[in-house]
Amino acid sequence: MIFSSILFIYYFLPILLLVYFIIPSKYKNLVLLIFSLLFYFLGEPKYIIILLLSCIINYHLSKQIEKEKHSKLYLIISLIYNIGQLLVFKYTDFFIDNINNIFNINIPFMRIIMPIGISFFTFQIIGYIVDVYNKKHKSAKNIINFMTYVCLFPQLVAGPIVRYIDVERELEDRTHSYNHFAEGIKRFIIGLSKKVLLANVLGEFSKALITETVLSSWLKPIAYTLQIYFDFSGYSDMAIGLGLMFGFKFLENFNYPLIASSITDFWRRWHISLSSWFRDYVYIPLGGNRVSKLKWIRNLFVVWFLTGFWHGASWNFIIWGLYFGIILVIEKLFIGKYIEKTKVFKYIYSLIIIVISFLIFNSTSTTEIFTNLGNMFNLNNIDLVNQETIYYLKSYLFLLIVSIISATPLLKNIILKLKNTKYQKVIEIIEPIVYIGLLILTTSFLIDESFNPFLYFRF
Repeated sequence: MIFSSILFIYYFLPILLLVYFIIPSKYKNLVLLIFSLLFYFLGEPKYIIILLLSCIINYHLSKQIEKEKHSKLYLIISLIYNIGQLLVFKYTDFFIDNINNIFNINIPFMRIIMPIGISFFTFQIIGYIVDVYNKKHKSAKNIINFMTYVCLFPQLVAGPIVRYIDVERELEDRTHSYNHFAEGIKRFIIGLSKKVLLANVLGEFSKALITETVLSSWLKPIAYTLQIYFDFSGYSDMAIGLGLMFGFKFLENFNYPLIASSITDFWRRWHISLSSWFRDYVYIPLGGNRVSKLKWIRNLFVVWFLTGFWHGASWNFIIWGLYFGIILVIEKLFIGKYIEKTKVFKYIYSLIIIVISFLIFNSTSTTEIFTNLGNMFNLNNIDLVNQETIYYLKSYLFLLIVSIISATPLLKNIILKLKNTKYQKVIEIIEPIVYIGLLILTTSFLIDESFNPFLYFRF
């Protein structure tokens, strides 16, 4: 089941809300857990046992770690279990394929299907276990609270990666209010609109550009960059909105990354929960930047290799991660301070780097990466433009303009300014009408569409 579906919006969520708000407070976590497991079961019935085992095993390991006797041993057991599980389910065939290529042998593929969300809930559990070991917080009060934390359906299958310390109090005793609930509904509708009205249609545009011209070779990765941004930030908006409905305040996962003034700035704004996870649990433990320059470069490349590898069992993701590692080293050592002084160039530079990165991210082979890059910079003797490219550009031009504006805080800032003027009452009247209109429009799109998966489900 996905958030952007009729089943979830008009059946699952209303039933859950009804049960949740009539049940006594002491049972609310249990209700959320049962419905979260049902949510996961409807999308991945075969592998719900993997999720349940991860919760039960890690809960008991965290209790042993907290006792301090042999705590390091239990930490190591937990890390081996969690990382090993992730490697087996996500990377087995990748390893087999590369062994076959290196040694010219033919080990058969295992064809293991990856459980949805395993990358997210595994990292969430690892962060929890490490924080218990480092005494940043105590272990969960009981197994229901811990399983609710891990399995909470808004962030279970595609993040954001939530730290236990950020929701610890809310798991024990959270408050609900009309304002938070209303804000949650609005945030959910915004995310749903991003996904259905922008990301899905941008995906259609990207797939339609099959002719190879220089213009289409730029339009395709631009469309994909916007698509993956609205797809993933839309999911995060829906997760944050759902969290607010149930009394949880998840941290922001995106902060308008496409207006970044550098790649360093981009990664402060894009997938914030993942980049902060790697910073706190990999980069800083390796020594961060408080080491020699050579070791600092090593630390950066370890983090960006793992960041790429986390996204998928394919060389294009590893290349994507290392690409960012190289750019960040170049920025920090050579060009960063000069780029930052420019007024416009820094934004153009960042956008070009970002668009090329998602060309790499979306490629299926290294050959495709270099072919597409060659087409973008007219190294393969293709046409600059043709009639088909112009046709699709005209057809989707309005969508591109709306998407580009929506990827900036422009509309948000205008609305906030208007709320502080004499037009405040008008905005207060129009705002609910706009949200209802967006919900009706997205519903009509969902009824008409048969396929609209979230891109980050496969990572």
